[in-house]
Amino acid sequence: MSSLLEATRGSVTVAGATRTFTLVGTAAPGDAKPLILVFHGSGQTGDKHRAFTGGVFDALAARGALVAYLDGFRGNWNDARRESRFPARRADIDDVGFTRAVIATFASDRRIDPSRVYAVGYSNGGQMVIRLAHETPDLLAGATVIAATMPAPENFLAGQAPGASLPVLLIHGTKDRIVSYRGGTMNWALRTLFKTGGPTWSATRTARYFAERNGITTEPVTTRLPQKTTADPTEVERTTYEAEGVPPVALYTIHRGGHTVPAASSSAPALIGKTSHQIDTADLITQFFDF
Repeated sequence: MSSLLEATRGSVTVAGATRTFTLVGTAAPGDAKPLILVFHGSGQTGDKHRAFTGGVFDALAARGALVAYLDGFRGNWNDARRESRFPARRADIDDVGFTRAVIATFASDRRIDPSRVYAVGYSNGGQMVIRLAHETPDLLAGATVIAATMPAPENFLAGQAPGASLPVLLIHGTKDRIVSYRGGTMNWALRTLFKTGGPTWSATRTARYFAERNGITTEPVTTRLPQKTTADPTEVERTTYEAEGVPPVALYTIHRGGHTVPAASSSAPALIGKTSHQIDTADLITQFFDF
């Protein structure tokens, strides 16, 4: 988007604590709009992530959804990684309860349709969405995970959650130096900087995991997308997992892409790698979840 839409601040009370968010879009009682919950990355807030992405998710509000940029606890989320040392994890902050409370606030008068709630997470926020997909899939109509992959079983605290089918959209750069596309363990410097670690799966294994969780056993179909501009060195490959009667899974591999959110409006610091302008994350979300 070329500009950010008007936004308002909101809050809910969870376990006696005030939790905050920024809401983009408006709805009257009974409108029953889709709700997009956006979970930011480490060290950000909802507003910082909104600026970091150039307001790309605001486009979903322009298309008729409500978009809530949630604020983590001291810049982070209590995701389900065993080796996370984030303040939210160490204080055992109830981020699942926060998610429930935000949904309930807008569902109480049907401003949103509770059957059309979608979670979008980047980096640590992506890990939080993975947690929600396991612990509370009943809350979500779909999940989008950007620059994050499944923790290995020994590093995942929500691994005993019962299986549930959910459409999942994954987006990851092959040159992501923070969360490796190939999986593995962060080096010492990154573990110290980000206060987290532990082994993770690759992006491709993560996609296959969610596909199998949905009951998809057929081989995926991979397509290289046409480049929109030769000035952008990134290239995009889409791998889709589909089977009749079950939710799909798609992985968008951003070749030469970094730890970033693809969009024409997004321009992350060069330190974390290239931002692809070949695709737009809001467009992918709209198309994949068909709303």
